[in-house]
Amino acid sequence: MSWQCALTAQKTNSILSCIKRSVASRSREVILPLYSALVRTHLEYCLPLWSAQHRKDMDLLQQVQRRATTMIRGLEHLSYEDRLRELGLFSLEKRRLQGDLIAAFQYLKGTYRKDGERLFIRECSDRMRSDSFKLKERRFRLAIRKKFFTERVVRHWNRLLREVVDAPSLEVFKARLDGDLSNLV
Repeated sequence: MSWQCALTAQKTNSILSCIKRSVASRSREVILPLYSALVRTHLEYCLPLWSAQHRKDMDLLQQVQRRATTMIRGLEHLSYEDRLRELGLFSLEKRRLQGDLIAAFQYLKGTYRKDGERLFIRECSDRMRSDSFKLKERRFRLAIRKKFFTERVVRHWNRLLREVVDAPSLEVFKARLDGDLSNLV
């Protein structure tokens, strides 16, 4: 387990304890904005920097989100997946994938297009969808390469629907991607 992950989980759990002790109402309208702000400041800030690769790290961070969703009155009896679906949230693993796909969109079609031309190899084939944004999966001897951003995002990018990939702007892409990811459950 990495020390960054343990420290992040510890800080976030202590803040959740403070919220639980100090907030009188446990309604969705009160807890969810507090949790969203907490995730933005702690969990999502740390995830892209070192991208938890080990299952223990991901489970530890996921446990923080489990704890926060059980704080909401009326959802305690539901399973974790049902609580996430009810709140319109994604698991941290799916959130990481969402962030990776948004970054890939920016490299391929958006702000960082010039840099994206060097990062990704496009694949042209008659068997694939007819857009020019199909990426080539490369093979490597070492499994460690699969964890690099440019490699872990390719398979998921190629599985996206054409309507999602052909989005005219980043906002439209994010909205379509949310719909596509919510179907994955």
